[in-house]
Amino acid sequence: MDDTDRELLALLQQDAAQSYAALGKAVGLSAGAAHERVRKLRERGVIRRTTIEVDPAAVGRGVLAFVMVDSTAWMGDRAADFAAIPEIQEAHVIAGAASVLVKVRTGTTEQLQDVLRRLYAIDGVSGTQATVSLETFFERAVAPGAA
Repeated sequence: MDDTDRELLALLQQDAAQSYAALGKAVGLSAGAAHERVRKLRERGVIRRTTIEVDPAAVGRGVLAFVMVDSTAWMGDRAADFAAIPEIQEAHVIAGAASVLVKVRTGTTEQLQDVLRRLYAIDGVSGTQATVSLETFFERAVAPGAA
């Protein structure tokens, strides 16, 4: 990956709906050359998907919580159980006192409580510690900087 690829990634992260002509112009390439580079970035798995960013509060998911999940067993093979809970946006196996860290978005604290109940239903989960976010200063996409 060269500097032009990194520039294309940064531009696409700002606005994935840009035309290849606009992308090419911004990095000094033709529309066709920009399209070919983006296609290769997709083929190599650098670009995993193209999506939109939705305001969680606007769609009734204004409560954000990070939940540390304690367990009595290794949780690395339980990804499908966590993925089955639609309010969980991210789940990470972690090192430390807890086994898994999940990012949860719900509409109310009552709905968050229901998610916690469903977490306890996962085989091996022995406890949770939820931290509710009062305000998000920012969320940042992965920067396509030099390795």
